[in-house]
Amino acid sequence: MKYKIASLLFITLFHVQAFSQSLPSLEDPACTLDFSSYPYLPIGGCSRVEEKVNDWNGFPKTSCCQNVFTVFSYALALHSHNDSSGNIFIPEDQWKNCNQPFKLQHGVSAETCGFDNFFYGNGKCSQLQLPQLITDKLDVISQCSLFNSSFDDACGNCTTALLKARDGLSAKGNKTDKATCLLALIVSIIAKNMNNTSIISDFNRCLPALAAPEPVNYIKLNYALAEAILSIVLVIIGFTLVIMLIKYVTKNGNRKKKSIRITEIAPAFSGLYRFSKAEIHNALNYGGEKKCLGRGSAGRVYKGMLPSGQLVAIKQISKGNKSNTSDSFYREIEGLSRVRHPNLVCLFGCCIEDGEQYLVYEYCSAGNLAQNVLRKDTVLTWDRRVKILRDCAFALKYLHNHIDGCIVHRDIKLTNILLTANFDPKLSDFGLAKMLGMDETKVFTDVRGTIGYMDPEYMSNAKLTCASDIYSFGIVILQLLSGQRVIELDLEARDQLTTKAKDVNMGKRPLTDFQEPRMKGSVNTVDFESILQIAVLCVASSSRGRPTIDLVFEELDKAWRNTKAEMKEKEKHSSATTPSKSLELIRV
Repeated sequence: MKYKIASLLFITLFHVQAFSQSLPSLEDPACTLDFSSYPYLPIGGCSRVEEKVNDWNGFPKTSCCQNVFTVFSYALALHSHNDSSGNIFIPEDQWKNCNQPFKLQHGVSAETCGFDNFFYGNGKCSQLQLPQLITDKLDVISQCSLFNSSFDDACGNCTTALLKARDGLSAKGNKTDKATCLLALIVSIIAKNMNNTSIISDFNRCLPALAAPEPVNYIKLNYALAEAILSIVLVIIGFTLVIMLIKYVTKNGNRKKKSIRITEIAPAFSGLYRFSKAEIHNALNYGGEKKCLGRGSAGRVYKGMLPSGQLVAIKQISKGNKSNTSDSFYREIEGLSRVRHPNLVCLFGCCIEDGEQYLVYEYCSAGNLAQNVLRKDTVLTWDRRVKILRDCAFALKYLHNHIDGCIVHRDIKLTNILLTANFDPKLSDFGLAKMLGMDETKVFTDVRGTIGYMDPEYMSNAKLTCASDIYSFGIVILQLLSGQRVIELDLEARDQLTTKAKDVNMGKRPLTDFQEPRMKGSVNTVDFESILQIAVLCVASSSRGRPTIDLVFEELDKAWRNTKAEMKEKEKHSSATTPSKSLELIRV
C-alpha cells in the first residue's frame, strides 16, 4: 500500500512539473540586441543625465547620451544585418528591456536619454527595413563612407546628406519621427560598412557634429534699407583698408605658424568637442569671477561650468615656453583621447583660438591626493588609502598593457591623483606621457618629470621604461603609508623616505616608525606589511629589481579585498551589539 501511495505522489509531481514548464512565461520578452561587439563604456560626468527628443537639434546634446546612442546604433545595425526580415527596429516589449549594458552607470539609460520610443511600430520610419533603406539611400551611405580627404569637409558633407535624407523621410513628422528616421539612417550606414572598422571609426567621430546649435533667424530687411547699410559699410571699409593691410602683413607670419600647429594637432582631437573661446570664457566666469584650482608646469587650472550645469576643470596652457607647452598640449590630447578608464581623468574637449589653448576635463570635487594628505581637520582612513592605491594601480595596469603599446605616464605624484566626491582616484596630467611601441621595451628621450618621484636610472641615462612609472608609484605608496607631509619631494627627502622604509621592511626599525600617526591603530598590520614590502620593491635603484604593474596590482587588490572583508565583519559585529531603539523603549 505504501509503495502505491509513493508511486501516485511521484506521478502527480511529475505531471505538475511538466505542466508548469509548458506554461508560457509571464515575464517580459528579453532584449534581442547583441551589445558584445560594441559594448557600453561609461564616461565621467553622467550621474544626472536627463534628455528629451524634443530638446534635440538632430542629435543628443550631451556626450553621455551620444555614447548611449552610438551603442544602440551598433546593436541595431548588427540586429538588422542578421535578421531575416531586415527590420531595423525591434518590438516595444523587447526594446523596454534593453538597459542591461548600462548597469555600470545607473544615471544613464534609454529612458534618461529620451530613447524610449525607438521601437518598431512607433511612426513611419520605425517600420523601415534595412535592404530597402540601403537601396533607397545609397547616395547618403556613399557620402558617409568617404573620409579619405579632409576630415572636416568629409564630415560636413556626411552630416548635410544625413539631415537632408532625414527631413525627406519625416516630412510631416514630429521630432520623435525625425529622430527615429535619423537613427534608421545611421544604422544603415553602420550595417553597410560593418566589415570596415576604419570607416566606422571615422563615422562614429563625425556623429557629434549633428548636435550643432540651431541656426540663428536673421532679421529680414527691405531692399532700400539693405542698400543704405551696405553703403555705410563700404565707406567704413574704405577708411580702414590701409590699417587692415598693415595688420595683415604683420600677422601673416604668425598665422602660417598657427595653421601648421593646428594641422599637426587636429587628427588627435577630431573626436573631441572643440570649444570656442567664448564658450570657455562663459564657463570660466559662471560665478562672476574665475576660481583657480591649482597650477601645474603647463599652466593654471580653473573651475568652470558648462551651459548644462555640469562642473568642469579647465586648464589654460601658459604662453611662457611655447615649444614645451604646445608639446604638452598635444601629448595631453593624444594621451587621453585614446584611453578610457574609470580611474583616468576624462577629457571632454579643447580649444585653440587666437593663440590660446585650453583643455576641458571632468571636475573632481575632493581635490588632489596631496591636499587630502596635508589636511589637518580630517584624516584619510586606512580603507580609503588602500582603495586609492588599488585603483591607481588598476589605472596604471591599463596604461602599461594598452593594445597599442605601453603608455608611460612619466609624472605620477600625489598632486596628479585627483579624487571625486566619493574619494575615487583619477590619474591626471598626461602632458609628459610617452607611448612605447609593441616591439619597444625602452626608449631614450629627454629627461622630464618631477624631482623626487623620477626614476634614478631614467635620470642618469635618459632610458625610459615602464619601470619608471613603477618607481614613481612606489614613492606615492610610501608617502600614503607614512603620511609624509610634503607635496613635492626633493632628492634628500626622497632618500630619507626610501631608506626609512627599507629599514622598517628589514626589521631594523619597528613598524610604528613608518605608520601615519593620525590613523590611531586602525591599520591592518598584515596588509600594511605586504603593501610596504611591494613599495620597497618598486623603489629599487635598478629597474630589473622592480615588479611589474600586474604584480603590484595583484598585491594591492588582495589588501583591498581583505580590508572590505574586515569592514563587513565590523559592520556585522556593530549591528549585533547595538540594541535597537524599540528595545530601549521597552526597557524604559
